[in-house]
Amino acid sequence: MSAIKAKKSQMNTDLSNLITDIARRARGASLELSKAMSGSKDEALYKMAVGLIKRADFIINENQIDVEQASSKGLSAAMIDRLTLTHAGLEKIANGLKEVAVLMDPVGEIVHMRTRPNGLKVGKMRIPLGVIGIIYESRPNVTADAAGLCLKSGNAVILRGGSETIRSNMAIGEVLQDALSESGLPRDAVQIIPVTDRDAVLEMLKLEEFIDLIIPRGGEGLIRFVSENSRIPVLKHYKGVCHVFVDESADQDMAESICINAKVQRPGVCNSMETMLIHENIAETFLPRVSKVFFDNGVELRGCERTREIVPEVVEATENDWFEEYLELILSVKVVKDMNDAIMHIEKYGSMHTESIITQDYSNSQAFINGVNSSTVMVNASTRFNDGFELGLGAEIGISTSKLHAFGPMGLEELTTTKFIVLGEGQIRE
Repeated sequence: MSAIKAKKSQMNTDLSNLITDIARRARGASLELSKAMSGSKDEALYKMAVGLIKRADFIINENQIDVEQASSKGLSAAMIDRLTLTHAGLEKIANGLKEVAVLMDPVGEIVHMRTRPNGLKVGKMRIPLGVIGIIYESRPNVTADAAGLCLKSGNAVILRGGSETIRSNMAIGEVLQDALSESGLPRDAVQIIPVTDRDAVLEMLKLEEFIDLIIPRGGEGLIRFVSENSRIPVLKHYKGVCHVFVDESADQDMAESICINAKVQRPGVCNSMETMLIHENIAETFLPRVSKVFFDNGVELRGCERTREIVPEVVEATENDWFEEYLELILSVKVVKDMNDAIMHIEKYGSMHTESIITQDYSNSQAFINGVNSSTVMVNASTRFNDGFELGLGAEIGISTSKLHAFGPMGLEELTTTKFIVLGEGQIRE
């Protein structure tokens, strides 16, 4: 074996040993954490929140280095926005941890208790999943959000962020681990993969002995890579091709406000609107007014033939545009015949993330809710509300677009499973 091959082999062995050791320690921590009292977990969450604010300058300084390096590598404005931390942003993350602390602890909850004819009482008890591996890109806030939810639900977590946020993630992770130690909980319950080598992900995906669930958060490429290489069950946080359908009965002032918010408020996130569908009966009145506001906000519109007849400044949309998650100030626009046409479009091109109907017709709203097969379906509200914090779950761990075992924003309950418990008084089977 050549010296170069021998060195590479040794590096691979060292990396495998590093990731295996992290996973083994996480498994040990998960067994201890699963028995922790709610008060201890809540104390740690509050200490985490306090620590993020007290050490904000340290975290932001580390984050600024990540931002500068990402900018020098030509990352998009949307990616830079996702990875940038501010004092206000850290305060929001800290508040999210505090909100998780006041939520009901699902661990130990007994549900569906019933009595059998022979007197046996049969029910289910919520228990942690165990060790959760989260692989994500760009957003250092995920480090704290995921750690907080996993802690409260009794799970250990292994966090592997993107190379563009390695310093930010390590800094946040240090604060979180210190809070665990101060609260008497295992420090290894929150761990950050400390290397950017992509092979670290491959090593992580082999460890079904220690890791119970993998959650990838990022672009389509990342999710496909993880799904194709994992020996561990994968819960997909897929792309957000979100739609707003403006029905013929819509209040047009409301529709304009919602559509502008859904696209413009923060275009680089998965719950922003990517396609606007408009009923043909109101297209000639609604399209010109809403297009002007979009143009004023710097949005590029890509539309169907009918859209371009009404607003000639709109760029011609291609077939690929209907599938696209732009994550920037670009919006696809299509005029549809009716609600069924809108639903068929969503079924074909959507990603089962978030869809909204703007309507004053109750029967249409119910038909849309029943007919759209996405994780979150809204009536007269911006798609931007599909977020764990906004929906009352506390900081979310992701939005699942696969139906097993969770669908939609994942809060505490979605990070647990149930085991059967059976209570008897001496019964034996005949």
